[in-house]
Amino acid sequence: MSYGDGMGTRTARSEERRAEILRAALEVIAERGYRGATLGAVAERVGLTQQGLLHYFRTKEALLVAVLEERDQWDAVPDGRWRLDLLASLVEYNAMRPGIVQTFSALLGESVTEDHPARPYFTQRYGNVRESMASVLRTEYGARLPGGLTPERAAPLLVAVMDGLQYQWLLDPESVDMPGAFRDFLALIEGDPGDRGAPGDTGDAGDTGDAGDTEPG
Repeated sequence: MSYGDGMGTRTARSEERRAEILRAALEVIAERGYRGATLGAVAERVGLTQQGLLHYFRTKEALLVAVLEERDQWDAVPDGRWRLDLLASLVEYNAMRPGIVQTFSALLGESVTEDHPARPYFTQRYGNVRESMASVLRTEYGARLPGGLTPERAAPLLVAVMDGLQYQWLLDPESVDMPGAFRDFLALIEGDPGDRGAPGDTGDAGDTGDAGDTEPG
């Protein structure tokens, strides 16, 4: 047997084990929330010692970031073609998985500190999501939203509403209807439908072009 074949088999097994750990971590997060998702709890779920789990993920933060990255893949739509109605459906879906939303929000809050292991993930993710939201808004409204903002200027506001609602909902789910509040925000930015520009309208020469298509969260 060649050394190459053996290395390929070991790599495949390692990837399978890694995927198994991520599935187990997702289950633990869903059952116990962010704080309950300890390395020990996940290791027990997959029949490993905590030390064995550290062979695949060096810290709890590294494991949770990997879970969020996996979640981004699950939430992606074909060709990254998000629409406003699909975003509303995503908010409704998130309301049914508080453990994942809690993990995302807790790590996001911590990631603003220097040298936090989740900081690169969130920095890159938010850049991608702002571009994606600008593309969604440009497809829906053209070069200008009814209020006059360009899609690029409105995109950070859309992202802020989605994530800000998650924090409010996590703190007081009985008082905050997250899907309903997001639909209210969409109605607010839609304004008078007669004021919309034609989809694909390039607008003023100073406006930037279409942004890339990446998934939001």
